[in-house]
Amino acid sequence: MEMRHAYADCLRQLMEEDPRVVLLDADLSKASGTLPLHKGFPKQTLDCGIQEANMASVAAGLASYGYKPWIESFAVFASRRILDQITISIAYAGRNVKIVGTDPGIGAELNGGTHMAVMDINALRGVPGMVIFEPVDECQLRKAMPVLNAYEGPVYMRLFRKNCPDIFPEDYVFDLFKADLLREGTDVTLFATGIEVKETLDAAEILEKEGVSAEVINVHTLKPIDRETILASVRKTGCAVTAENHSVIGGLHSAVLETLAEEKIPVTAVGFRDCFGEVGKIPYLHEKIGLTAEHIVKEAHRALELK
Repeated sequence: MEMRHAYADCLRQLMEEDPRVVLLDADLSKASGTLPLHKGFPKQTLDCGIQEANMASVAAGLASYGYKPWIESFAVFASRRILDQITISIAYAGRNVKIVGTDPGIGAELNGGTHMAVMDINALRGVPGMVIFEPVDECQLRKAMPVLNAYEGPVYMRLFRKNCPDIFPEDYVFDLFKADLLREGTDVTLFATGIEVKETLDAAEILEKEGVSAEVINVHTLKPIDRETILASVRKTGCAVTAENHSVIGGLHSAVLETLAEEKIPVTAVGFRDCFGEVGKIPYLHEKIGLTAEHIVKEAHRALELK
C-alpha cells in the first residue's frame, strides 16, 4: 500500500474511535489519499482551499476547543509557507495540532525544485516544543499514528506519499523517542531517516563485502533526537555517516553533529548540499543529488579515513 493510503487508513480508524479527531487539508485531499475521508466523515473533515496559513490557524482554534486536528499539504506548504502560523498559533499557543507534510525532498519528483522540501526539518527544528517524525515504511507508520494522535502537543510528520520498501516486521515495537538499531556494527555508524534507510542498509551490505562492519540506525524522530542511542553507537564505532532526503544543513546531519559536539568524532554526510531540487523521477534524482547506497559507501570510507 502507498504510504498516503496507509496514512489515510490509520486516520480513518482514529476518526472512528474519537469524533474529536478532525482532518483539515488545503485542496490536496486526492494527492494526500484522504479524499474518501471527506466523503465518509463530513462532520470531521474540512477542505480549507488553497489557504495553508488559514488552515493552520483554524486547526489551532479547533484544538483550543478540545478537538484533535490533523492538517496536511505538500511538505513545502506545510512548513515553509505556514512557518509563522505554526510558530505562533500552534506552538507558542501550546496547541495540540498534528502537521503532515507530504512528498519531502525528491519525493516531489516532476513538481520540481519549487515543490521540493529540502529545508522543512531545518525550519521546524527551531520551533520550540515541536516534535519532528519521519516514518520509514508502512509498518512503522501504522504503529506510529495512534502514538502521535495520543501525544499532547504539536508534531510534524514528514510523509513520503508513494510505496516504500518494507523495513520492519509486523511485530515491531514502536517508540516515538527511541531510534531503531537495524543492524549492529563495529567500524562505522550509518544514521539515516526516511527513504534513505533502505539505501543505508544496502550500503551496509556493500561495506560488509569490503570488510567494513557498519552499524545502521534509523533516526525516525529528528526532534527531540535520541541522544543516548547516537552517543552509544559512535562511542563504539568511532565515526559516522548521516543520510537524509533533506539538506545537510539543519536536518539529521546537524542534529547528530550537535549531539556529538564534544565527542571529537568524524561525521560525514549524504543529502542535499546547499542546493535546490529539480524536475526528475526518483531514480534520476537519487543519483543527481547523491543519495544512493554507493554515495553512502563513499562517505563511509571517508569517515573511516578521518577516524
